[in-house]
Amino acid sequence: MNLRTLPFSLVDVFAREPLSGNGLSVFLLDRELPTRVMQRITQEMRQFETIFLSRVETTSAFRARIFTMEEELPFAGHPIIGAAAVLHCELEAAAETVLLEFAMAERIIKVTSRRQGTSYFAEMDQGVATFEAPIVDPRIDTFMKALNLSRSDLYPSLTPRVVSTGLPYLIVPITANLEHARVIHPHFEALLATIRAKFVYVLDVDRREGRTWDNDGRFEDIATGSAAGPAAAYVVEHGLAAPGDRIVFAQGRFLDRPSELHAVVRGTSKLAVSVGGQVCFVGNGALRLPSALLQHM
Repeated sequence: MNLRTLPFSLVDVFAREPLSGNGLSVFLLDRELPTRVMQRITQEMRQFETIFLSRVETTSAFRARIFTMEEELPFAGHPIIGAAAVLHCELEAAAETVLLEFAMAERIIKVTSRRQGTSYFAEMDQGVATFEAPIVDPRIDTFMKALNLSRSDLYPSLTPRVVSTGLPYLIVPITANLEHARVIHPHFEALLATIRAKFVYVLDVDRREGRTWDNDGRFEDIATGSAAGPAAAYVVEHGLAAPGDRIVFAQGRFLDRPSELHAVVRGTSKLAVSVGGQVCFVGNGALRLPSALLQHM
């Protein structure tokens, strides 16, 4: 039987130490795979997300495709950051710092990876944040109820708002009851679509701690880089941090996977966001699958 070997690395992203943060599997392909095959491999790996990389014209540029167990994503934060650390380790291990580019859909994402002892710190340029108009009555109550929260949980003087640096998140600023937040609306994805949001990020503003879930409310994400950028832009836009400040968000506490997401927002009229975090290596291996299966799965 003709077998094809697919090497992979396992890393923890936004992790202060191994076995914390958000797990990720990274495949560096010698040739591309069909979409349906990458989806099935992601389901086999059973990580929140898996990223598949293939080289383009230069050694520092890669095409990236990211999958959850259910679907391909046009953008996600922790896979890009984790992939940058893996490439740094495998391709330029002697370098203290490397600059990489990832091509996703219609955008190019630039990432800097820095070696820190046995781990890495990678930081990505998420681009300029875009803002929708703040949510107003009576929709505020609708969304708070959908998240098992009430109007009294909102942070004083702030309202929910959709912000995007690649994926549009409804940022819900609260001052209490983060532990009670969860998706309880039976059609939450459709509700978010009415305000042009893809996901929600509930943010305890004072504690700088966030939570997000899949839109069915079945799975909570451990650490969400694509949400940290919008959350940081929201904080700066509303005067709760200054441009240039390093903003650190906590996430994953309720899943016993403590995570730290670093963000910096620069600019005034247009807010450019970078998001980064520590990456710890936890393992590597290879899938050995029939070549015919990879073509016709």
